[in-house]
Amino acid sequence: MVIESQSSNIILFPKYEELKSEVEKLRADLSKLYFEYDELRFVICPNIEMQYMLALGSLEYKLFETQCKMLRLKRKVELIQAKLNQQEKPDISEIEEQLDEEFAEYQDLLEIQIEAMNEALDRSKGEILSDEDEKELKDLYRKIVKALHSDLNPDLSEAEIDLFMNAVEAYKNADLNAIRIIAEMVDDGEFPDESDNALVYLTKERDRLQALIEHIEEEICITKDCFPYNMREIVKDSAKIEEMKQEFKHLQKLYEEEIELYKAKIAEMLE
Repeated sequence: MVIESQSSNIILFPKYEELKSEVEKLRADLSKLYFEYDELRFVICPNIEMQYMLALGSLEYKLFETQCKMLRLKRKVELIQAKLNQQEKPDISEIEEQLDEEFAEYQDLLEIQIEAMNEALDRSKGEILSDEDEKELKDLYRKIVKALHSDLNPDLSEAEIDLFMNAVEAYKNADLNAIRIIAEMVDDGEFPDESDNALVYLTKERDRLQALIEHIEEEICITKDCFPYNMREIVKDSAKIEEMKQEFKHLQKLYEEEIELYKAKIAEMLE
């Protein structure tokens, strides 16, 4: 029995080391991808959005507000016409109540736009780290992601998960001191000792990590295809910014002209 066990261990060892190395590499690759994703979500995209909002946000808000007024008046014309077609006198207060309900979503979107502008203004006032401090922040956050991200470490305690959430918040706010404190508290994960159970664990872990890598790569691609990342080249180019400003102003003028036409139409219908 001893000889069989020793023989089994001799066979097991190379496979264990091979799987262990593969899992270590996958964990490193995944931690890099999660760092890239967090960098996109919490640093790069917010900075792009800040630049976009400061350059074009006020014009975009005004344009959307004017468009909402135009669409509301257009709908008002339709509701008045419907009453007239039924040989009924339009009740304007009733129509306005219906319009308030129908256009509540538009008002919510306007509020979201205001919030985005406020966030951009707040971010523009934030303290900028030196290149050295920014590098330290990123290096320490990579370490924290590797040690405390739940997808890389499925057996984390609730306290450790909370600690990671605090790290995420500190990273979003470029709070280097908090990141330093959290980084001091974490260690790299350990692997189980060689055994048949260890092989099963490592095989499952390899498959799980490969699936996660595919998922996060897809999420990164989606993020890069959407606003605000898709505006990254525009915010760097003053000529493109000016071109968009002129386009917004042109559309603004068209909507204002339509508003006047609908107002005149409503006055005529109610005579």
